Amino acid sequence: MGILTFGILTARETGWDVIAPNLTITIFGLLTFAAVIFLLFVIGERSSVKAQEWVKYLVFLVPALFLLTIGLIYPAIRTLFLSFMDARGENFIGFDNYMWAFTKPEILVVLRNTIIWTLAVPIFSTTIGLGIAYFTDRMKRGTWVKSLIFMPMAISFVGASVIWRFVYQYEPNLNKPDIGLMSALAKAIGIADPPIWLIEAPMNTFLLIAVMVWIQTGFAMVVLGAAMKNIPDEIVEASMLDGASQWRRFSQITVPMIRSTIVVVVTTVLIGTLKVFDIVRTMTGGNFETNVIANEMFNQAFQQRNYGTGSALAILLFLGVIPIVAYNIRQLRRERTER
Repeated sequence: MGILTFGILTARETGWDVIAPNLTITIFGLLTFAAVIFLLFVIGERSSVKAQEWVKYLVFLVPALFLLTIGLIYPAIRTLFLSFMDARGENFIGFDNYMWAFTKPEILVVLRNTIIWTLAVPIFSTTIGLGIAYFTDRMKRGTWVKSLIFMPMAISFVGASVIWRFVYQYEPNLNKPDIGLMSALAKAIGIADPPIWLIEAPMNTFLLIAVMVWIQTGFAMVVLGAAMKNIPDEIVEASMLDGASQWRRFSQITVPMIRSTIVVVVTTVLIGTLKVFDIVRTMTGGNFETNVIANEMFNQAFQQRNYGTGSALAILLFLGVIPIVAYNIRQLRRERTER
C-alpha cells in the first residue's frame, strides 16, 4: 500500500510538472491571439475606408484560417502521412496498412458493421421522425409528444448507452431479480431463458443501432416538422377538396415538397453515424463482433500504439464522409438555383 501511494504521488508530481509548462504556453498563446485581434480592431477603426476592407479580411478571415489550419488541415495531412508509415510512424511501408484493413478478418467485420450502421440508422431515424412529425402536426397535444420524443437528444451518447445497457441487462442467476427490461419482457411472454442480448451476434449490433435511432429520431422529427410547417395551406386544402386520401397527401404533396430537407437530415444523421464511438465503447467495448471504424481506430492508435493502422482507419473514415458532404453541398446549390 505504501509503494502504491508513493507511486500515485510520484505520478501526480510528474504529471503536474508536465502539465504546468503546457498550461502556461496555452494561456500565453491565447492571450497573444486575443491581443493581436484587439490590435487589428484598433487599426481598423483608425484606418481609412479603403484600408478597412483589407482589415476586415484580416480580422475575420485570417484567425479562422489559422485555427482551421492548426486544428484540421495540419492534423489531416499528418494523419495521411502516418497512414503510410509503420506502427511507430518512423518507416515508410506504402499501402500495407490499407491492405491490412481490407484483408484482416477482424477489420472486415468492423467495415461490415460500419456499413450496417450507415444504412440502418439514417433510414430508420428519418422514416420514424417523418412519420411522427406528420401525425403530430395537427394533434392537440402534439407538442407534448414531440417534446418527449426529442428529449433523448438532450442526453449524451454515453448517458444513453448506460440507460440502454440496463435495458439489455441479463441476469444468469435465476435466484436474483432480473432488472433488464428486455429479459423481463421475454420472460413475460413465455421465454424462460432469454438470450444474452449484448453478446449474441449479429443481434447485438442491431440492439446498439436501436440506441442511435432512439437519439436521432427526435432530431429528424423536429427538422422535418419545421419543414412541413412551410408547406402552403392552400395546397393541402386543395388536395383535400379533390378527395385525396391522407396517404396520397403525404406521399404526393408532403414528401416531395420537403425532399431537400429530408436529404439534409439523412446526410447529417449519416455523418454522425459514421463517426459513432461512444455507444459501442460504452456498451460492448467493440467486443462480440460489434466493433466499428471509429472505435477500432481508437484501439489501434491509442491503446495498441499502432499509429500507422490507426491513421489508415481514420483516412478510410474521412473518405467515407467526403462523398456525403459533397452530395449535400450539391443539393443545397441546386436548391438555391431553383429559387
